[in-house]
Amino acid sequence: MLFYLSRLAFIQPFILVSMSRFHSYINTATKLIETYKGDKPFAVYIKQFFSENKKYGAKDRRQISSLCYNYFRIGFSEAGIPLNEKMLMGTFLCNQEPCDLLEKLAPEWNAKISLPLDIKIDSIKPAFSVTDIFPFAAELSDGISLVEFCKSFLAQPALFIRVRPQVSNAVFRKLEKSIFVYQLIGEDCIQLANSDKVEEYFILDKEVVVQDYNSQKVLDYLKEHPQAVDSGDSNSKLNLSVWDCCAASGGKSILLHDIVNRKIDLTVSDIRADIILNLHRRFKKAGIKEYKYFIADITIPEFKPGELNFDLVICDAPCSGSGTWSRTPEQLCFFKKESIDEYNHLQKKIVSKVIPYLRKGGVLIYITCSVFKKENEMVSDFISEDLNCKLLHQQLLKGYDKKADNMFVAVFEKL
Repeated sequence: MLFYLSRLAFIQPFILVSMSRFHSYINTATKLIETYKGDKPFAVYIKQFFSENKKYGAKDRRQISSLCYNYFRIGFSEAGIPLNEKMLMGTFLCNQEPCDLLEKLAPEWNAKISLPLDIKIDSIKPAFSVTDIFPFAAELSDGISLVEFCKSFLAQPALFIRVRPQVSNAVFRKLEKSIFVYQLIGEDCIQLANSDKVEEYFILDKEVVVQDYNSQKVLDYLKEHPQAVDSGDSNSKLNLSVWDCCAASGGKSILLHDIVNRKIDLTVSDIRADIILNLHRRFKKAGIKEYKYFIADITIPEFKPGELNFDLVICDAPCSGSGTWSRTPEQLCFFKKESIDEYNHLQKKIVSKVIPYLRKGGVLIYITCSVFKKENEMVSDFISEDLNCKLLHQQLLKGYDKKADNMFVAVFEKL
């Protein structure tokens, strides 16, 4: 008996310290969420916090980060419950492996954490409704399942890489020797765990491009209908004149070089100087040496690109990014509905400015990573009805059932 009591005396302080540690995680995560204003990616914000607070070890940082993201992942559900309870609910729904934190603070949920998601959701009804995660259901593009889309927020999407065709054999040999558990989708798309460090095995942009599954598919129309960008000239060596007008860091231009069997006279532009600098670095690694570029706001009246007859214009338009929010769930929590109309107006301005520089018979590819009808189908209708273009192809690329992003693409011929 004395031995048992002395053993309890030793264990009790350990239990209290352990509980205190978990409550400390909750308190720190609460502080981070309450002070975060949504003006920068949460990943940047929390990294800055940990840089200024060196007392947190690697395990502490992972646990606190996880609590914050689990909170954001359940979006607008359970808006009325205390923040700490919402974090625990998010931890239960967003994970499949038992964890010490839930075992100490919510053991009844920890016991069920490995069950299928639908069963877990049913087990906490009516307190939790999965469709409450996303409050903008009336704005969704046609064909999106609200329930399945909302459930996609409860899991981190996969990492996808595209194998560049000129080095595919070498890449697959490297892949076979790697530690990665992967899935090959088609001939050149590889799905990996989001935490896999592909840069440790491959030369990014030279051998593989980190690119979401659906982002790899936005130019498929050109692969399936190469005649769409045929100038009609009998000289097969005639270069393809292309303007990537919202180029960002150049992923779509690299994709275009890999799928088109003609030399490309490429012009790229973006409003952000820093992103064009990143594009230069990527193009150098990708082996793209000959291209023109400029930095400009293409919506202003005095804008002129210096070229009047592009064969192809790629417009990966600025958008809400709502199709990618399962990767950055904090953006959902800070999004304002009125922004949808603002993006719709901006997208119409951009396409109205670029169409005059597309030759008659040339092709416009309009792309968003949005799930909102006003940014997708309604802009597509505007291009067809107001800009003298014929719709050739339109597709909502659903990613919520593939652990991928959701995107929209529409292809037009200028009449």
